[in-house]
Amino acid sequence: MQKLFTQFARFGVVGLIGLIIDLSIFNLLRATVLSPENFHEGPVVAKIISTAVAIIANWIGNRFWTFREHRGRQLTREFLEFLVVSLGGMVIGVACLWISHYLLGFTSILADNIATNVVGLALGTLFRFTFYRLWVFAPHRGDSAPPLFPDTSAESHPAEERAPHTATVVLPPQPRPSAR
Repeated sequence: MQKLFTQFARFGVVGLIGLIIDLSIFNLLRATVLSPENFHEGPVVAKIISTAVAIIANWIGNRFWTFREHRGRQLTREFLEFLVVSLGGMVIGVACLWISHYLLGFTSILADNIATNVVGLALGTLFRFTFYRLWVFAPHRGDSAPPLFPDTSAESHPAEERAPHTATVVLPPQPRPSAR
């Protein structure tokens, strides 16, 4: 249970960084070149762009920190699986934005942020964590290579799992038989 909590906390930190990236880019685009006054579908396009950038940052953080013990050797396959799950999470956030903005008529920048970055984020986070843990970075797909950031806590390396210390014995050189 401790390991799951730690993993979820790391997922949260990576997600928070991704959220800051997503929020910054979304609001910058939504307030400028992709405002609804300039481009009718601007908020949705801004959300797709901002989420795409955040997906790349999140993949790096999750691969090398959150799920480092379970990352696979097949980088391309793992990235594509991560991308599929992340796009599923993005669809959830964009759908919440679309419903709020176009179906319900809440068109303010505050309403767009609540729809996509509160409701959509909460639903998308549950979806992504579940599928990252069970599919993309599943324990049975782990890599035996050492992690980039090794966990040095005593709990992760119980004494019975450690390799015993061995002594190296150096033998003196043996004389060669003479060839006469």
